[in-house]
Amino acid sequence: MDSALGFAIALAISLTGVGAGSMTTPLLILLLGVSPVTAVGTALTFGAIVKIASVPGYAWRGQVNGRILRLLLTGGIPGVLAGSFLLDKLKTSRHESSLYAALGALIVVTAGFHLFRMFRPKQTGMAIDRSGLLPWFALPIGAEVGFSSAGAGALGSLLLLGFTKLGPSEVVGTDLCFGLGLSAIGSLIQVGGGNYDSGLLLRLTIGGLLGALTGSLVSGRIAQRPLRVGLLVMLIGLGSQLALHSVSKQQQPQMRAALPKQPVVQP
Repeated sequence: MDSALGFAIALAISLTGVGAGSMTTPLLILLLGVSPVTAVGTALTFGAIVKIASVPGYAWRGQVNGRILRLLLTGGIPGVLAGSFLLDKLKTSRHESSLYAALGALIVVTAGFHLFRMFRPKQTGMAIDRSGLLPWFALPIGAEVGFSSAGAGALGSLLLLGFTKLGPSEVVGTDLCFGLGLSAIGSLIQVGGGNYDSGLLLRLTIGGLLGALTGSLVSGRIAQRPLRVGLLVMLIGLGSQLALHSVSKQQQPQMRAALPKQPVVQP
């Protein structure tokens, strides 16, 4: 089951470009019953492993802009540290319902933002270099990745398209390296804090590597746009379900408190 899930996630990433964190975290929580903090830590590490396979090709072809990547990481690294620290502080059971709600909301917003980008009219005109502002906008992106494992792919690419003069291939390559850097740092923090499941991660990785290989072989034969739209709609549903899951978590202590206490029988 776990390897099949890793295969499906990596295949979807290869075919649609939707980020690993946006898919992995809600699926681990809703399908496998993993706790929110463990799901984020495992998703970050899984995402970093899957992205490592793609980065060398872009770097070899010269499609990674080193200066822009440094600017992104200047803001993104402090952000992912802050987001990871906040997640670790909220991992106690009394904050669990809030974590479900926050993670669900972030996934819905990220997936909805993907859909908005797909259907908005394409803007024409000269690109303006405002790369000096990248660290300030990369900071909240890093915080979102550290807290929820989602967001680097969608928001990072938009940032590069709006604030730099990079071509499409450089945008993809640079953003992929940015996402890998944030995932790697976030995963190291979560692994160091014990917020991951090593057995689950291994099984996900085995399926994920096969899924990434399969996706690279069939990516040119499948229409990406309809598949991406369907996947994003599914993610909005998963995120909404995750947010609603927080309501049931809040009601459980109240229901237990309302149950009549059993009398203690003295021997």
